[in-house]
Amino acid sequence: MKKSRMIVASLAAMSLVSVSACVTDPNTGERKISRTAIGGAGGAAAGALLGGLIGGKTGRIIGAVGGGAIGGVVGYKMDQQIKELRESTAGSGIDVSEVDNGEAILVNLPDGVTFDVGSATLKPAFRSTLDDVAANLVQYPNSLIDVYGHTDSTGSESFNQDLSERRAQTVANYLTSRGVNSARIRWQGFGETMPVADNSTDYGRQRNRRVEIKIIPLTQAEIEAAQNR
Repeated sequence: MKKSRMIVASLAAMSLVSVSACVTDPNTGERKISRTAIGGAGGAAAGALLGGLIGGKTGRIIGAVGGGAIGGVVGYKMDQQIKELRESTAGSGIDVSEVDNGEAILVNLPDGVTFDVGSATLKPAFRSTLDDVAANLVQYPNSLIDVYGHTDSTGSESFNQDLSERRAQTVANYLTSRGVNSARIRWQGFGETMPVADNSTDYGRQRNRRVEIKIIPLTQAEIEAAQNR
């Protein structure tokens, strides 16, 4: 049964290749044939492709500028934001890395410290760490933010898909509650479809259970173009 569902999903993904043949994997920065993005996208169009921005970049920049979420900050330094994110989350289990050939930041929230098994409720002990991440995002407002939810392959595909969506939405909502403008944020769940490790081992499954916050910095030129529309 799972094999047949994978075949159907593969055919659906192939039907989208004519729209966008290649995308950038948010975990590796590697250019590859796009895959169907399954699940809620918090206002973005259903069927958005993994890679780039959920819902498309131009429209989101215009919306964020119009909503007062971004603009007016000149001289942004991505390496400084990464440094401060790493310092504020040191020892928490969070991993902060550059992706998309150095054009974006990926903040990896591991399952073990973020959520209990099978739960989409943030662990109370983790909230202060996520507060630090939110404060950093407020300090550096000229970016758009995607939140991705992922699971391992244990359990049914439908359960994993739903769990990944709920966890992504939980993190996105928490960031908003801590002052990050909602116009900057979209969320999406990918279930078990984007593993970064082998699901046949405990270690691999632990790595696959994660929520990722992708931060996409905007250039001054992009912001000014949106302001002038």
